[in-house]
Amino acid sequence: MDIKREIKALAKSIGISKIGFTTADDFAYLEKSLRASVEEGRSSGFEHKNIEERIKPKLSLKSAKTIISIAVAYPHKLPSKPPKTQYRRGKITPNSWGLDYHYVLKDKLQRLAQGIEELCQDFSLEHKAMVDTGALVDTAVAQRAGLGFIGKNGLLISKEFGSYMYLGELITNLEIEPDQPVDYDCGDCNRCLEACPTSCLIGDGTMNARRCLSFQTQDKGMMELEFRKKIKTVIYGCDICQICCPYNKGIHNPLASEIDPELAEPELIPFLDLSNSQFKKRFGKIAGSWRGKNILQRNAIIALANAHDRTAIVKLLEIIEKEQNAIHAATAIWALGEIVKKPTEGLYDFILSINSDNKDIMKERDDLLNRWQF
Repeated sequence: MDIKREIKALAKSIGISKIGFTTADDFAYLEKSLRASVEEGRSSGFEHKNIEERIKPKLSLKSAKTIISIAVAYPHKLPSKPPKTQYRRGKITPNSWGLDYHYVLKDKLQRLAQGIEELCQDFSLEHKAMVDTGALVDTAVAQRAGLGFIGKNGLLISKEFGSYMYLGELITNLEIEPDQPVDYDCGDCNRCLEACPTSCLIGDGTMNARRCLSFQTQDKGMMELEFRKKIKTVIYGCDICQICCPYNKGIHNPLASEIDPELAEPELIPFLDLSNSQFKKRFGKIAGSWRGKNILQRNAIIALANAHDRTAIVKLLEIIEKEQNAIHAATAIWALGEIVKKPTEGLYDFILSINSDNKDIMKERDDLLNRWQF
């Protein structure tokens, strides 16, 4: 039996877009850049903390011999647009459309492992599945397994699916002939470096993750002023470095799961009214929900400001007055100043009357009064 061919056929049958095989040898070349990223404060903090485990597959599975890398492609254009309503809509980036990709990939990896066990009934299969919350660096595994190359934007890119792919891997004790890396790359193209609004891309496939707008939409607290206008109306993620990539031109990837356009582009003002339970019920199954509603609602306030949506003024005043969430209130003060350039005397007096123990609220209040100079 040609086990490699059988596994490829199995993968195709369960909706895996690409599959590749590599050895369980160490990824020693990554150690220097991973340590530098932490030491220089460029890491997001969301990564697996133990660098040894990130570069040594055998620390995750002692008997490891072959890593099976998989990619599941997903679309970067909505199958249908949400209906027009009275409300301005925000945007969630394509990697968070549909069912959370962790669930999608874990299901595929589980079914792949079960299928391999059935194929290898006389072999005692040992395996460990990983998605991006696991130890290994998914892009490094996928590149070595021949699924694509790591572009200057740090993402895995393939000719077939561009960079719009979810990645995962199955570490196994199987011995399978490894695949070879692809023979194409970015070449002289620097479009992603030029397009990135925050210059977070370093150019060698690494980045200052803390400057990435995707990180900024997921970080807690006040968003720094430098990044607020740059997120435009996106309330989760960023894919500017993907939109401009030539490898993504003209691709039409299949659905990885069903997509609700109203979750991909939610109405912003109603989004601000969601309770925790309502948020979990409506958005809980998308990847972008992992940070909770408060951070995404902060981003929605910023998005309303960037859209200069005057219909949001009443809602912003309500958020400021109630001060149920200090970050929301402080962000709403800033947003109000973006939408209202010349305040009425009553509006100016309202902002002037704000007296809070929260330093962020008072800072935004003072900054806005200075901008208005009524």
